Amino acid sequence: MASYVLRRLGAGLVTLLIMTVIIFALVRLVGDPAHLMLPPEATEADRELFRRQLGLDGPLLLQYRDYLLALGRGDLGQSFRFSAPALDVVLHRLGPSLILTGAAMAFAAVSGVTLGILSAVRPGGPADQAARLFSALGQAAPPFFFSLLFIRLFAVELRLVPTSGYGTLSHLVLPTLALGWYSAAGLMRLTRANLMDVLASEYVKMARAKGIPEHVVLLKHALRNVALPLVTFAASQFGILLGGAVSVEAVFAWPGFGSLIVEAISQLDYPVVQAAVVVSVVLFIAINLAVDLLYAVLDPRIRYGS
Repeated sequence: MASYVLRRLGAGLVTLLIMTVIIFALVRLVGDPAHLMLPPEATEADRELFRRQLGLDGPLLLQYRDYLLALGRGDLGQSFRFSAPALDVVLHRLGPSLILTGAAMAFAAVSGVTLGILSAVRPGGPADQAARLFSALGQAAPPFFFSLLFIRLFAVELRLVPTSGYGTLSHLVLPTLALGWYSAAGLMRLTRANLMDVLASEYVKMARAKGIPEHVVLLKHALRNVALPLVTFAASQFGILLGGAVSVEAVFAWPGFGSLIVEAISQLDYPVVQAAVVVSVVLFIAINLAVDLLYAVLDPRIRYGS
């Protein structure tokens, strides 16, 4: 197990290094911050001085070398826009995004798996029809559309929750539903399809023939055998939700991670964009490693040898 973790961490470091090269080159292709941040009447000498102060005047290879050396010390640079450490700026905005993404993923897991179970146990019944309608609606439109729809219905018409903002549980309700519905629909369909296959298998029929209660057959035997694809799908959805929450954050004025990246790109704030990518890659590597280790817990037959 230890050797497997070390190999995965080594592969993660290689992935991180490749991503730093890509994002370092791409952000410098977008534009020159000297032209954006200085007033129009600034001279070329002023712009050269500005680039020198920011460390943008040297060859790209030397700039990248200095960036890697600083990254090795845990220094991701100073934000051009906020005049603060880029890592601090990113982590400050990452917290709200993790709250929103975690809430959306919890909603998706609970509602999607529950509806999938109800649908698989009684295919063709009222619960199955309702669950399939829930799934079809969730995958019929993007989260941006549901954000506007929920604001109109629940905030403007019914006045049950605030239209936007951040800080209380009531502010979290609508963005959670809008962001998590698509993933909930996917989990419902995946749970239903896999569980129906397992419930039709021979070992489940044997368990029922032995007189084992139906809820024990469902929870202990059937669900355990569909857990791996559900965990894999949920892990991939967490990364998608975290990266795709930009539109939802914009609609609900949620001070999150995605909107920060958009702002940093538009302002040519190189250090913030690079720090955001580094944090994202590290987070995704940690999630994938945790999921791989969870496989061995869910299925004892899985062993990570040398």
